[in-house]
Amino acid sequence: MANAAPGRDFWVFGYGSLVWRPAFPHLRQRPGYIEGWARRFWQGSTDHRGVPGRPGRVVTLVPEAGARCWGMAYEVAAERLAAVLEVLDHREKGGYEQLRTSLHFPGRESGDPAPDALVYIATASNPNYLGPADLEAIASQVRGASGPSGPNSEYVLRLASALRTIGARDEHVLALEAILLRASG
Repeated sequence: MANAAPGRDFWVFGYGSLVWRPAFPHLRQRPGYIEGWARRFWQGSTDHRGVPGRPGRVVTLVPEAGARCWGMAYEVAAERLAAVLEVLDHREKGGYEQLRTSLHFPGRESGDPAPDALVYIATASNPNYLGPADLEAIASQVRGASGPSGPNSEYVLRLASALRTIGARDEHVLALEAILLRASG
């Protein structure tokens, strides 16, 4: 990873399935947020929550002034960073790229420097990017998609539940969850 300080522990920020299933060794985890980014179900998944020709929808981050995206941060030991990044690069191979950003934790003093963190985002330049759609259309696609990691609807519901557990509120995720639950109820 470019610019990672050699020999120093490092933070990885998760805002999608990493919130509830990191699946990599870490020293500790804690809720945190990044600023200037909003979570959206605009990325297609043909390798985890969908298949080629019938992609699911998973989250990515889009720039948004004043936005705050909550998720889970994982501190990775310096000696394990290369191996963890190899695992994450494979897991996020469906169009995601690494981004460095400042990570914030609740209760941090305003004068304390925010640590750097690595986050994976999918931009419009990747072939699996689906872009914006109204929530009903996203819900319809989510209901009809499933892949090696399970049903796409499970991804949405688990993300909503994990965000509630850490006390985070994301209107986009909650609105999509409500549509899916209404349709199944």
